[in-house]
Amino acid sequence: QVQLVESGGGLVQAGDSLRLSCAASGRTFNRYTMGWFRQAPGKEREFVAAINWRGGASYYADSVKGRFTISGDNAKNTLYLQMSSLKPEDTAVYYCAAGTSTMVTMAREYDYWGQGTQVTVSS
Repeated sequence: QVQLVESGGGLVQAGDSLRLSCAASGRTFNRYTMGWFRQAPGKEREFVAAINWRGGASYYADSVKGRFTISGDNAKNTLYLQMSSLKPEDTAVYYCAAGTSTMVTMAREYDYWGQGTQVTVSS
């Protein structure tokens, strides 16, 4: 079992930066692919970014490429999402997830989820 707890969300203005954290506990952190997803009201959950802990490869949705950076601290079992140049369309609940599938952009391939943290970007 893996437990995930997100933090760091909040209300910011367009153009601001924010860093989300996801603290993981349970099984060895580096066995999993870790991802960030988001869900806006009335919309489906969508892929934001993922990192393969073993190989170090990272993946991003086109909508956040160049603005968001996913990283992690294996010693702290913590995943991060650094968000810059935030836009109102980035407003959503952001979820951290862990899984073992190679299909990193698909939410259904992840086995464990956090409770989410709200990010609101005002214009």
